[in-house]
Amino acid sequence: MVNPMTELALRGAIYTLVADPFLNAASDCVVYEPDGCILIREGVIREVGAYADLRGKLPDDIELRHYPDAILMPGFVDAHIHYPQVEIIGSYGAQLLEWLNKYTFPAEARFVDDDHARRIADFFIDELHRNGTTAASVFCTSAPGSVDAIFEAAQRFNMLLLAGKMMMDSHAPANLVDTAQSSYDDSKALIERWHRRGRCLYSVTPRFALTSSPRQLELAGALMREYSDVRLQSHISEYRAEVARAAELYPERKNYTDIYEHYGLLDERAIYGHGIHLSEGELRRFHETGAKIAHCPTSNFFIGSGLFDIAKTKNEARPVTVGLGTDVGGGTSFSMLQTMSEAYKMAQLRGISLTATQCWYLATLGSAEALGLAEEVGSLQQGCDADIIVLDPRATPLLELRADVAESLDELLFALMICADDRAIAATYVAGERVYERDPST
Repeated sequence: MVNPMTELALRGAIYTLVADPFLNAASDCVVYEPDGCILIREGVIREVGAYADLRGKLPDDIELRHYPDAILMPGFVDAHIHYPQVEIIGSYGAQLLEWLNKYTFPAEARFVDDDHARRIADFFIDELHRNGTTAASVFCTSAPGSVDAIFEAAQRFNMLLLAGKMMMDSHAPANLVDTAQSSYDDSKALIERWHRRGRCLYSVTPRFALTSSPRQLELAGALMREYSDVRLQSHISEYRAEVARAAELYPERKNYTDIYEHYGLLDERAIYGHGIHLSEGELRRFHETGAKIAHCPTSNFFIGSGLFDIAKTKNEARPVTVGLGTDVGGGTSFSMLQTMSEAYKMAQLRGISLTATQCWYLATLGSAEALGLAEEVGSLQQGCDADIIVLDPRATPLLELRADVAESLDELLFALMICADDRAIAATYVAGERVYERDPST
C-alpha cells in the first residue's frame, strides 16, 4: 500500500463543488480560488484557501508543488463501472440482453483464473488514474477471486473503492451462476475480509432481478441488515425488454422498483445503474427511500437503451440523487470528461441544456453523494481525503485555442468537458500521493 506523504502543499487555481446546482443557485455551489493552496497531511486536506492567506502557515520544509497553468479539482468519482468488461469495450452491434450473452458473460467467465483477474485489475486501476478517477463503484464477477483482485489492486494505492461479488443464480450460463446460499456465503466472507480494510468498502451486488431468484434477493437483503454500513449496487430499468422480463419473472410485484424494495434492497445505501424507464411512482419511491441512480450516458447511447431524463429525475418536488458512471464496458470510455460530454448531449435530446456546473457536480460531488461518500471525497474541503486531479486546460492545440477565447470560467469548463479527454489530466493524487503524472513529452 502507498504510504501517504506526511505533508505536502499544492498550489494552483482551485475549483470545487460544495452543493447540488440542480437544487441551488450555481453561485452557492461553487468555490473558485484563482491562486489557491491545499495543505495535505497524512492523506487528508487540512487547510484549503488562497495561497496569500496560507503561505505564512506552511512549514519551512514542506514540499510545495506549483501548477501555475492548471486547475486543481477533486478527483472524479465513477458511480458505476464493470472492471471485468474492460476487454470487451467497443464491441459491435448488440442491445442489452444480447450484449450480455454475446460479450459480457464470456468475458466474465475468464475471471475464475486469478492471474487473469489480477492482470485486468491492475490495468483497470491504472486506467482510472490516467483518466483522473480517484474513487469508483465497481462490479466484479461471480468469482470471489475477482473481488480479491480488485481490492488488492486498489489497496496498493490506498484508493477508495467500492466493489462486490456478482450475485447471479438464474438465467445465466452454467459456468457463471452461483446459488442463493453460496452467493450469501461468499459475499459474507468477502465483507469480513475487505470491508473497511484501508479505504475498501463492500457493496452487496446482485446483478439485477433478471439473474437472481427470489431467494437470492432475500439473502442479499439479509446481508444489508446484518452489515449496517455496506452498500448495495445493481441495475434497474436500463432497457425496455429488461423491464418487461422483470415483470414476467416477478408478476406479484407492482413494478421493477417494487421487486428490490420488497427484498429490502431500496434504501439510502443503494445505488442502481441507469433508471432510464422508471415511472413517476418509482422515482417517488427512490426519493422517499433515499436510493440513488447512476446515470451512464455513453453506455446508454452505445447499447441503444434510451435517453435518461435528468430533469424529471431531479425534479425539485421529489429529487433523486444522481451520480455519473462510465459503465465500462457497455460504456465507451474511462474518461469522466467524455462521460460529462455525453450526459450533456443526452439532456439536449430531452430539450434540457445542462450547465457546466451541473455536469462537473455529477462527476464529482454528485457521484460522491450518490455513493454516501460526500464527507470523504468529491470536494476539496477541509477534512476531505486528498483525492485531487490537476487539470490542464491547454493540454492539446485545440484546447489551447479554445482557452484563449473563453470569456469566463464557466465557458472554459464547458469547453473542457466537451473537447477534452485523458490528455487533460496532468496529474492524479490519491490520498495525497501522486499516482499518475502525464508524460511531459506528450
